[in-house]
Amino acid sequence: MAVAMVRIAMIFAIFSVAFCIDDKCAACNAVAEELEFGLSNEKPRNHLDMRHRLDSKGQRKGKRCEEEREVPGGARGLVVRVSELRVVELLDGLCEKMQDYTLEKIDSTRREWVKVDDWDNITTNKQEARAYSKDISSYCGRLLEETEDELADLIKKGSVKTGEVSKVLCQDLSKHCSVTSSPPIRWLIMKMMMMHLKNS
Repeated sequence: MAVAMVRIAMIFAIFSVAFCIDDKCAACNAVAEELEFGLSNEKPRNHLDMRHRLDSKGQRKGKRCEEEREVPGGARGLVVRVSELRVVELLDGLCEKMQDYTLEKIDSTRREWVKVDDWDNITTNKQEARAYSKDISSYCGRLLEETEDELADLIKKGSVKTGEVSKVLCQDLSKHCSVTSSPPIRWLIMKMMMMHLKNS
């Protein structure tokens, strides 16, 4: 009886690890979607002119605050200028915005991260939905802790194009999503269970 309980516990452990891996990829894609939305809505801003002195020819001397670089993004492929300060603001506010997301059941086997427009009109268990929103917000913090420096550099250089945020963040930087599609996790788990039952 004890051996059977250990086997069942191992199967549940396998399931929980598999679902955790699926959730990381799905959660990363939700974070990437929110970041892409922020980047696409980025408007050009004027930088602060801190050049207070004039040279002998009457030209201003000094530096400008916020050196800006062109970043592909925005509607219809327009080039948007994103400064270092704006990249910091985009990434700093990102995880707070993820608190508007929750995990929603799509069908009997799938769940998906969705943005909640009105928490009062949510049809599922509100307490559970809020717990999921805290989970993805915490996940976002860990994700940015791992990738923030590289991601910020890529955005400032213009290497992150519209439609590619998910690939850059979830595949290239964090590796939370695989590049190639693999067999469904449930299929692999069922195969492992069948092999285990045959051997016992």
